Amino acid sequence: MGMAYENTAVWTRREIAERILQGENLVIYRGQLLKIPHSWLQAHPGGSLAILHFVGRDATDEIDAFHVEETMAAKVKNYLVGKVELSARGLWEPLTPPVALGWVWKSHKSGGKEGEWVREAKARTQAEDEQLLSSEILLVGNKDPARGLSEKRTKKESLAPTLESLQPPPPPTVISLQEQTDHSRAFQELHQQIIDAGLYETPYLSGYGPEIVRYLTGYALSAVAFYYGWYMTSAFFLGLVWHQLTFTAHDLGHMGVTHDWALDRLIGIFVADFCGGLSIGWWVDNHNIHHLVPNHPTHDPDIQHLPFFAISKSFLNNLYSSYYRRIMLFDAFATFVLRFQHQLYYIIMSFARFNLYANSYGFLYKRAFDGKRARGGKWTFYLEVIAIAMFWMWYGALLVHIGDWKRILGFVLISHMVPSPLHVQIVLSHFARSTQDLGPSESFVHRQLRTTTDVICPDS
Repeated sequence: MGMAYENTAVWTRREIAERILQGENLVIYRGQLLKIPHSWLQAHPGGSLAILHFVGRDATDEIDAFHVEETMAAKVKNYLVGKVELSARGLWEPLTPPVALGWVWKSHKSGGKEGEWVREAKARTQAEDEQLLSSEILLVGNKDPARGLSEKRTKKESLAPTLESLQPPPPPTVISLQEQTDHSRAFQELHQQIIDAGLYETPYLSGYGPEIVRYLTGYALSAVAFYYGWYMTSAFFLGLVWHQLTFTAHDLGHMGVTHDWALDRLIGIFVADFCGGLSIGWWVDNHNIHHLVPNHPTHDPDIQHLPFFAISKSFLNNLYSSYYRRIMLFDAFATFVLRFQHQLYYIIMSFARFNLYANSYGFLYKRAFDGKRARGGKWTFYLEVIAIAMFWMWYGALLVHIGDWKRILGFVLISHMVPSPLHVQIVLSHFARSTQDLGPSESFVHRQLRTTTDVICPDS
């Protein structure tokens, strides 16, 4: 936590804002100013949005939580352009990232400096909706969903973000910049204590040893049952393995096993893609954004489930998803289905794995058009495609062997429905929590605790 970097220039808040308006991606890290080139946005293993959501903001806690020390020591020096000028109280007063306002910078050439701002969505604030907090910014589409027509631009400033628009709206009374800074410092101290105690180090034998035994036992029981023709029993145990494998895939996606990106990604491809038919690349891209902007109706893909679920009244306003880059239509079908969402919840969640397939393959389809440096290297894309193809080969071979279509249908449904308690567990940990946007002044740790279900642990 004690790294120091050479720097010369001291940047004022206004200078940083002006550079952001010119299309530069400027992020604050430990009091230093980092300039992230556009070429790195697509190459960033965590995805471009993980950076864009923190343009003009202090991302120290988020960066430290998602990266190992060695990675930052090697990368920061490449992007360091100076220090930032703090307020009289020694605090950095954040700016509103353009992406939070619906603006995206489009380079004329790949990675080039020349480009222009494109407005993908419009910002809705308390000025348009009195039910919103003073700090809340939600995005709605540029088109009228009822007419399918783009609204005409009537203001000159709508052609690009302005200095005024980058100033965050006033935070609610429950948010104090000083208090949030204190939370951040406390988090950094705790993070360092955990590092010093070696608690992030992986206990391979005692930690993942029992997990591997559990997985192999499940596979063995599934195989034995399949051999004797007990296909539904086999499907049940296969579903249990898929359920349990998800936890290890989660750790691998967070680089929490070997702590080496390439090695964890290789193992993740085997566990998620080959064994489970799901893209680890999609999960990491999706999950990173979820952690960075948890429970934000516009930005968190993990709570964007229209037309089947709406966990906030905000979803009844044709919100725009900055992750999926589309309008979440509250149309006649959504209006009908949402009337019964409390009754359909468990039924829909039992089929949730099929939605994961759709998200995984849609993500890989888009990745097929990425450049060579995209998201950690093109090799991960090819390996994922091969691993998923092999998954469908072995899973398809099981179905072909079963033969009878009724038993095939039963095998598919049981093997895919058994893991559903996992999906219920994951969504319930966030669905019941706040979806309000407290603004860019809110600290990383406060945002995590506020939007996640509390787990009460005994003092002992």
